[in-house]
Amino acid sequence: MEDSNRNFKLQTCEDFIEVLASKAAVPGGGGAAALTGAVGIALGNMVGSLTVGKKTYADVEDEIIECKKEADEIAKEFLELMDKDAEAFEPLSRAYGLPKSTPEEIAEKEEIMENALNVACGVPIEIMKTCARGIDLVEVFAAKGSRIALSDAGVGATLLKSAMQGASLNVYINTKSMKDRKRAEELNQLADSLREEYEAKADRIFAEVSSRIR
Repeated sequence: MEDSNRNFKLQTCEDFIEVLASKAAVPGGGGAAALTGAVGIALGNMVGSLTVGKKTYADVEDEIIECKKEADEIAKEFLELMDKDAEAFEPLSRAYGLPKSTPEEIAEKEEIMENALNVACGVPIEIMKTCARGIDLVEVFAAKGSRIALSDAGVGATLLKSAMQGASLNVYINTKSMKDRKRAEELNQLADSLREEYEAKADRIFAEVSSRIR
């Protein structure tokens, strides 16, 4: 597949799973997390689709329509992040292969590695932020959307939580190798704060959905 690392969002599910399972450097956990997030927000959006136009939910229709518009944008962002994650990993992959036979080469490799590690953290942080926005929307879909699809909102919340957790691991593995510990700690704290707030919110959504459908 020509230039496949740039077009994961255009591949079939079968092709993506095949290359994900291979020894290819990309896609990896970041791309998989982004795809999982896209599926999660799509499920929330489906609840909205089943709500709009129904007399029972006329009083929340305008709000749901606005939520659906944002969900569409979030889904597109997740799909773009699948490819961006691969692009961000390329400099880091090249940096690992740089020679380190002389002090000069070692110093150059360390500098390039540090920059590449910082870049490689950027996309998973964006995936986490996008998951947070998605969880906020799914909370609305679950609370106000069609009851016939309530379980799908719960599934969406769990997938978005998993995507956030997966992306956080890509942050932590890169910050661990950073020489700039201040920058590394800033990124870790950002990831930790997103996880603390939104994993708990996703768990609440799941618990509420589970309670209502059982």
